[in-house]
Amino acid sequence: MLKKKSLLLTFFAVLLLSSCSSKMKDMKQEFFTVTPEVLEVIGNDVPVTIDGRFPAKFFNKKAVLTITPVLKYEGGEAVAESSVFQGTNVRGNDKTISYDNGGNFRMKMTFDYIPAMEDAELYLRFSINRGSKSYSLPEIKVADGCIATSQLYRQTVKTANIAWCEDAFQRVIKQAQEANILFLIQQTNLRMSELKGKEVKELKNTLNDIATDYENKVLDEIEISSYASPDGDIDLNERLATDRGDNTAKFVEKEIKKAKLHGYVDNKYTAEDWEGFKELVSKSELPDKELILRVLSMYSDPEEREAQIKNISSVYEELTNEVLPKLRRARITLNYQLIGRSDTQIKEQYEAAPENLSLEEILYSSILTDDIKKQEEIFNTAIKLHPNDYRAYNNLGVMAYNQGDYNTAKSYFAKAGNADNAALEVKINNGYIELMQGNVADAESYITVGANAKAGNEALGNLYIAQGMYGRAAALLDTSNTNSAALAQLLNKDYSTARQTLESIENPDATTGYIKAILGARTSNIAFVYDGLKEAIKLDPSLAQKAANDLEFRKYTKDETFMSIIK
Repeated sequence: MLKKKSLLLTFFAVLLLSSCSSKMKDMKQEFFTVTPEVLEVIGNDVPVTIDGRFPAKFFNKKAVLTITPVLKYEGGEAVAESSVFQGTNVRGNDKTISYDNGGNFRMKMTFDYIPAMEDAELYLRFSINRGSKSYSLPEIKVADGCIATSQLYRQTVKTANIAWCEDAFQRVIKQAQEANILFLIQQTNLRMSELKGKEVKELKNTLNDIATDYENKVLDEIEISSYASPDGDIDLNERLATDRGDNTAKFVEKEIKKAKLHGYVDNKYTAEDWEGFKELVSKSELPDKELILRVLSMYSDPEEREAQIKNISSVYEELTNEVLPKLRRARITLNYQLIGRSDTQIKEQYEAAPENLSLEEILYSSILTDDIKKQEEIFNTAIKLHPNDYRAYNNLGVMAYNQGDYNTAKSYFAKAGNADNAALEVKINNGYIELMQGNVADAESYITVGANAKAGNEALGNLYIAQGMYGRAAALLDTSNTNSAALAQLLNKDYSTARQTLESIENPDATTGYIKAILGARTSNIAFVYDGLKEAIKLDPSLAQKAANDLEFRKYTKDETFMSIIK
């Protein structure tokens, strides 16, 4: 009964329209061209462009036509902004369409994507106003939608190389200790007061420590740099600097022998220490130090520099008393190595008493085993002993993530983010969790902050896929043999590179196979379609239903082999 009533209403509406125009009621699908022909999700949007053409003798001079695009899907619809057109006799501000010549128009819109739109249809709704009367025309379907291949990023990120936090353990740590010996003006002998100074005493103690703890400390070499102040004749200064270095070297060699060590002594000299002079003046509180520094920059000849500085009589006495004596010196640099525990020693110490290991040694010990349970135990020990360090939390999160336990991973990454001095890697990993959940804006807030981390480029590449910037994503993921890289290249229409990437993935999974099938569909490679879907469905049977509804495979719905694979 209701259907008959509806048909009658439509009949009377068309009848009434005939008085408005004999042609406007004949709205046809061929009047409209939709780009893309099949709607596609870009980022989280469904962009659509509709180009239309009203033929001549079609648009009533007194009519106003409203066209409303509507994307219909199961359970709802999304309505875009309407476009309004008017005849030549209508007074208004809308686009005017000539009755005699007809006219073209373009409508651009973007629908916010939701998953239900993967099975959708785009319709145009029409309403006509003429004076005080309004009429509706039957809706016209103009496109199908939506291809949602871009949304596979929520799956590809599951196999992304998320960010691991490295330990800072160094088995060999280079150390350097300095001691300065000062000399009197134009003197080269080592004074007992200098040899008993604090710095020289500490240097001697270090030599003895190296000799005693020979398993953990190794002497490299000792450097001696000797100088003369730039206030004398150049020949004199060369002799002074050389002799000061030689005398200091003899002293050092004697101390090395006394400690029963062996080490090379490298002896070099600088006759006039203008760089040291400049440094001391710049750090001093001399009233005319800016003038002195300007003189140093103006004159390159050492004798001219010295003469000009001596002319500054107001400060020369202070230079003589405060600066120049500190330049008559020999600097001793003791270079040695601290040797840490061996792998065996670290493992043994961990089992005996992990609290006696440093945090870096505990974290390092995690790579000395392939047992996942043991690694988890080690990181939990690190947390127990050093609860404020973020790395153990982060790495436990990475392990959970790689095992598919994303809720646990999210919990660990949150704890890592709350720890002291959380690193950029933690930001990246929190961003991956948000990407997996489709929270692109939240993912962006994390990943852009962590972009300078070692794993930053890959994370940014995944973010760009989610944002619909496929060219940028493909560029950043160019050297990454991952599902994410293959997806970016596919979406960027670089099909040959996408194929190479798919063939190079070390551990292909269901998503790998599904991307391969889509690549086959886009390049008319039927073998890729079949093989990819077989691989995908074998690992994840739910992908059979997805493939059945996926518009990427629309031209294969009557292919018997295709249908047998997805049944």
